[in-house]
Amino acid sequence: MKDFNQLIQAYFGQLSNEDLEIVQSYFYEEKLQKNDFFTSSGKICDRLSIIKSGIFRIYAYSDGKEITQWISTENQLLTEIMGFFYQQPNRWTIQALTDTTIMTISKSNYLELCESFPKWNTIEKQFIVKCFAMLEDRVYSHLSMTAEERYDQYYRQNKELFNQVPLQYIASVLGMSAETISRIRKRKSENS
Repeated sequence: MKDFNQLIQAYFGQLSNEDLEIVQSYFYEEKLQKNDFFTSSGKICDRLSIIKSGIFRIYAYSDGKEITQWISTENQLLTEIMGFFYQQPNRWTIQALTDTTIMTISKSNYLELCESFPKWNTIEKQFIVKCFAMLEDRVYSHLSMTAEERYDQYYRQNKELFNQVPLQYIASVLGMSAETISRIRKRKSENS
């Protein structure tokens, strides 16, 4: 894991050492075992975390099928946005795929941080803009790239996951069936 302060700055913008100490004081370390749930659909997520180590899967059920929305790894943020920010029941379930260590801020501490640290409102805005930018990138890739191009891009960015996570989860993240991802992999192995 990167240094906690570097991660805070990467997600929330440049802060002074004094400001970083204030923000860091609201986070605590937490460990989840493989298969533990960070949060579940229908509940309201009450925490936001940064992953120090381990892998999480964000998924939901639709028409009797599991849909993996994202696989989160070291140095990434973890929360269910609608639950955490809007107090609405979660759409997504977040489950540890491995033993994990996370740095967490509870919803109550988050609200306290907003009250006691006025700069946080500006920082939070920067964070939300980054979330939207990531979402736009993902939508753009699904609309403008072929399945094989999406596979190639995801593989370049997340090579290590292909040996740690079941392929059907990766296929779901990429918006394709397990059969499609298998065909792509077979075609690539034949051409190399």
